[in-house]
Amino acid sequence: MLYDQDITIQSIIIHNVGNKVNGDNVHYSKKPLVFDEEINNLLKGYFLSSFKSSEYYTFYHDIEISMNEVYVSAAKIFDNPETILEESKNIAGHLYRQSNHPQIKRGELYVVYFNNCIIDGETVDAIGLFKSENRDTFLKVYPAGDGFEIESQQGVNINKLDKGCLIFNSEKENGYVVSVVDNTNKGAEAQYWIDDFLHIHQRKDEYYDTQNALTLCKTFIKDELPQKYDVSKADQADLINKSIKFFKEKDSFDMEEYQNEVIEQKEIIDNFSTFKDNYQKENEVKIAEKFPISDNAVKKNARSFKSIIKLDKNFHIYVHGNRNMIEQGSDVKGKFYKVYYEKES
Repeated sequence: MLYDQDITIQSIIIHNVGNKVNGDNVHYSKKPLVFDEEINNLLKGYFLSSFKSSEYYTFYHDIEISMNEVYVSAAKIFDNPETILEESKNIAGHLYRQSNHPQIKRGELYVVYFNNCIIDGETVDAIGLFKSENRDTFLKVYPAGDGFEIESQQGVNINKLDKGCLIFNSEKENGYVVSVVDNTNKGAEAQYWIDDFLHIHQRKDEYYDTQNALTLCKTFIKDELPQKYDVSKADQADLINKSIKFFKEKDSFDMEEYQNEVIEQKEIIDNFSTFKDNYQKENEVKIAEKFPISDNAVKKNARSFKSIIKLDKNFHIYVHGNRNMIEQGSDVKGKFYKVYYEKES
């Protein structure tokens, strides 16, 4: 999460970027935006309030990082902030060239230089790239004679950032630390912001390691385990709960420790190890054996670890704790679950 109390805006450049396919053009600004303190505070809230995730990215290129156009412009601006006007034009031109899907909307591109941003405990400058694509209707009410009049206006809703990117002046050699927002990512055309324009991939840090390990464990329990063993939904739910508890209570992850404490049975542990090797190859990821656990990654990903037993269309059983408090059986009426409890609330 980004804390913006001490962050200041040094400069803002605005360009209007159209859709290349639709025959639009780019309108380049020739000078920085002049703004007062009130506008400064409004814009800072508009730009920064959507950056709430601890998931970070880095710039990359399939050949070499120096061929990533946004990375190159950002490096020049960090080296000399006075170049922001010229480099912002290069960035806007690059965005225009990537706007080659008919559904991409024309909009303003804001290139912003920030001071006093904190990333991993370090205070650094940052460059913000923000694009406003959608327009909202606002009503303007004003006095006229003995009454009032009202008219509608189109404008940018400062409570809804469409697309944003923060480039922190940290880890330049690794492609900088980048945070990204895309609130209009609802179709294939929306990927142009992350994939085509920014060309970023997830930063390999403790958030990345925690997220990958959680996904591995969930996929094994939900998909692989039922194919290899006669395992009940209650047992699956129990393993899900034990996995989440392990990640929440531990400060660091140890693969061997997880296997012994959560999976326990040697035969299943061996199958888990084989599954992990295949999973890494198929998904082109590396699951670390040991790493510090990211609490933010656990909180975000734990939402998808739902230990629910769905019974036809009649009932759902949410299993939160002791596996021994639920039993499965069958009689002449059909299958059933028996649930024990101490008190009803």
